Amino acid sequence: MSLQTRPRLLNLAAVSLLRDEASAITALEYLPIELFPPLFMEAFCGSRSETLKAMVCAWPFVRLPLGGLMQKPHMGTLQAVLDGLDILLAQKKHSKRCKLRVLDLRNTGQDFWKMWSGSSVHVSSSSSMTPVAEVRSRTEQPLAPLEVFIELHFKESTTDDFIYLMRWVEQRKTSIHLCSTKLKITSISLENIVQVLGIVQLDYIQEVEVNCIWHLSTLAMFAPFLGQMSNIQRLHLSHIHGLAFEEEEEYYHVVQITSQFRKLYHLRDLYLETPSFLEGCLIQMLRCLMTPLVNLAITYSLLMDSDLTHLSQCPNITQLKGLDLSGDLLTHSNAELLSVLLEKVAGTLEKLDLNMCGIRDFHLEAILPALSHCFQLKSFSMCGNLLSMAIMEKMLRHTSALPSLNKELYPVPQESLRSRGIRQPQRLAQCRAELFEILKDLGRPRTIWISFIFCPQCEGHAFYHPEPIIYQEISLP
Repeated sequence: MSLQTRPRLLNLAAVSLLRDEASAITALEYLPIELFPPLFMEAFCGSRSETLKAMVCAWPFVRLPLGGLMQKPHMGTLQAVLDGLDILLAQKKHSKRCKLRVLDLRNTGQDFWKMWSGSSVHVSSSSSMTPVAEVRSRTEQPLAPLEVFIELHFKESTTDDFIYLMRWVEQRKTSIHLCSTKLKITSISLENIVQVLGIVQLDYIQEVEVNCIWHLSTLAMFAPFLGQMSNIQRLHLSHIHGLAFEEEEEYYHVVQITSQFRKLYHLRDLYLETPSFLEGCLIQMLRCLMTPLVNLAITYSLLMDSDLTHLSQCPNITQLKGLDLSGDLLTHSNAELLSVLLEKVAGTLEKLDLNMCGIRDFHLEAILPALSHCFQLKSFSMCGNLLSMAIMEKMLRHTSALPSLNKELYPVPQESLRSRGIRQPQRLAQCRAELFEILKDLGRPRTIWISFIFCPQCEGHAFYHPEPIIYQEISLP
């Protein structure tokens, strides 16, 4: 029997079994393991609640990736599965073949179902069969709580199945652990968020994104929960309003927030978008970092000279691979401070974004020596800055010595623009030709991209798709 025909026969067997649902339930104790997934899928599609409940109590795999079957909220199926878990929890002695320890309601596990349905014979690393090692230590403990994994996304509208699940878990705190590896908040209501976080295993969370308009005081109320997420690796905070140096109370909120960073021993990637509350007091956060960062983004802010100084002196940025300061107005900053910062990270930096920073020729002139030491740099982008053709030529000559650099995005030269940032097509074509000649003179095959974005001082933020300038070395026959 080939691998391609075997799943089809299993599906036929599952359909045949479900013609007599009572017999199918009775047969679960003796059913071959290969029949469980196709039988579950048939019961799921046919809304056979009694069969689903019984199958949960006899599920022979550690993980049940239910979310891989539920493309849309499916209250009836969810209730049937949770009823099955209730029966399983009430049993003093579980079926010997039941290994279920994890109910996964995330949109994952499709490969598991594809393999058993016959549409795929390959199980990728994302399959629900592979994470067994994650829960093996728990399966060795008979009294360990069952784990329910969900996508934890707080938004304005809440589905009925989510509300039902939260109430169900809250009533079974001792026997059910509600888990999520990612937390995303795009809602402005904190009360409901706090209520749910009270029943979530916060130490499972590895990624947090807060992308909503919160005042600094709201983030301060959320901060204690953040401190309990001790395994966070990636943290993204955006659109938090408040200036720490305006009032004593605001500064106190900053301390409340940044002090939680002392508990984040696994933080690697930190993204702060429009963090006005850190302007002038970035040191409060930097001194609380406990581990070296891999990626750091502080974007659309007004970094002061003191912030750049403290950032360059921070011991936890020396291993940075990604640095993004896009949108930070550096027009009036000391250019040497940016140079010192780049020197600090030159040994490891692979990606540098300085888009729309108000960088002028003198800024770039100051950082070119440090930039030419970033030998690991792979991606460099500084669109939306106002630079002359002369300084761009210098920049291209400095960066030509960087062996790994393969993605370069630059602004159109200043000479190709009229006043108020309007393009001159003929002059732009001439600038493109001059840039090509520079690349040709450097003699290294290379592609750069130039794009037009209004600079921060101009009205609007129009964007034109980047255009490539390609130089390929031609070998003679």
